[in-house]
Amino acid sequence: MILDVFSYTSAGGRSHNEDTIAYRTENGHGLFVVADGLGGHSRGEVASGCVARVMLNDWSPDPADSGEEGREFSRRDWLCNKFREANRAVLDLQKEQGRVMKSTAVALAIDDDKACWAHAGDSRLYYIRQGRINHITWDHSVAFKKWRAGEITRWQINTDEDQSALLRTLGSEDRSEPEAGPANVEIAPGDAFMLCSDGVWEYLHDTEVLVDYLKSLQASDWGTRLLMRVMDRIDGTNDNLSIITILVE
Repeated sequence: MILDVFSYTSAGGRSHNEDTIAYRTENGHGLFVVADGLGGHSRGEVASGCVARVMLNDWSPDPADSGEEGREFSRRDWLCNKFREANRAVLDLQKEQGRVMKSTAVALAIDDDKACWAHAGDSRLYYIRQGRINHITWDHSVAFKKWRAGEITRWQINTDEDQSALLRTLGSEDRSEPEAGPANVEIAPGDAFMLCSDGVWEYLHDTEVLVDYLKSLQASDWGTRLLMRVMDRIDGTNDNLSIITILVE
């Protein structure tokens, strides 16, 4: 497998960027992370940066190098354990600095023809297969629960007053457990993934994510088309913008 990757992050309409994006790829394997820090005054940036560092630390393109001796390796279990490790690291930072800081996170691991993902909070992953959106992670937010209960429409999640009221974050004592997708999802050339913070998806319809993918030959084409839609809709007071697009070839 070849992984074509595009990434972008900016402060958007804010004074500084509290998002962190990071990824590593090698020989058809990769680990991709988008973390959205919470706390303001650079504290969110510290939290999201900590999450990204922990997630990528000791990643190896050879799953056997990441497993425990004597145990069959599971990338899904490994990914969930990295979320727990990141949560502990952010909690330690809170104690060291005497400040409240938290972060959402979404992560995708690809090992040749297999993929898995996990998230905590409202940073999202979109998975496209055979020309349709196959999966979108479910936000851990009050607004998303309102949609599931039929109180608002899917599009209204993006602007609902409770959209930023999060039910899970890293840096929480009791509400940090990641939600993982299925293990060993089989992927093939033509598949695609997008990871992004809420500063991107809140300006996009799900169908627009798919339409722009179908128009694109490269990950950069897809990411740029989506960002152009966002730029046309923001008013200068918008949140940080972070996105990673991946085409499997």
